[in-house]
Amino acid sequence: MTELLLAEPEAAMRGFLERQLRSDGFDVLAFPSPLALPRAARPDLFVLGDAEALDQMRVPDCPVIVLGDRGDAVRALERADDYLARPFAYEELVARIHAVLRRCPPRSDLLDLGPLAIDRGARRVIVRGRDVALSLKELALLVKLASDPDRVFSREQLLRDVWGYRSWAPTRTVESHASRIRCKLAAAGLDGWVVNVWGVGYKLRPSEA
Repeated sequence: MTELLLAEPEAAMRGFLERQLRSDGFDVLAFPSPLALPRAARPDLFVLGDAEALDQMRVPDCPVIVLGDRGDAVRALERADDYLARPFAYEELVARIHAVLRRCPPRSDLLDLGPLAIDRGARRVIVRGRDVALSLKELALLVKLASDPDRVFSREQLLRDVWGYRSWAPTRTVESHASRIRCKLAAAGLDGWVVNVWGVGYKLRPSEA
């Protein structure tokens, strides 16, 4: 059974979602605030009903779906795996939960690239035995590049697969996240692993590290 954490500040909505999700086969733990979540919890997915809490909460080791106001989309998609604006249809939430679970790898799914290891289940990046701290979206971008290290991923592919963009509005999101990953890996001793292929997109270059 899929374990789902729900942090929803509105009591009526929290009760409704908990009942409905349980009836649809999810094992649900519901709380009014993400700050009340048990630190030892290891859910398969986290549904957060307050986009502002992304800035204060402990980042969970699982995919995150944010339920927010329409003005919260940019903030939510920078940190979370998906976003759904209120008011929303319950059926759409369930569909998005299943979609996120399909595209997020199972726990203990390890990508071994020599000095770089990515535990996608635990959401850990390890360079020569030492953890490298990445944000949720930085990790998602690195996982995408590492899933096929010989491939150049276009900027549009990355916006679609990592951020869920459905239109190509002007944004520097891919560039800024790739730059931060490059700097963090370089600080850990892996210089030049995230490569900008001019006019195309990005790839990983583990063979030269």
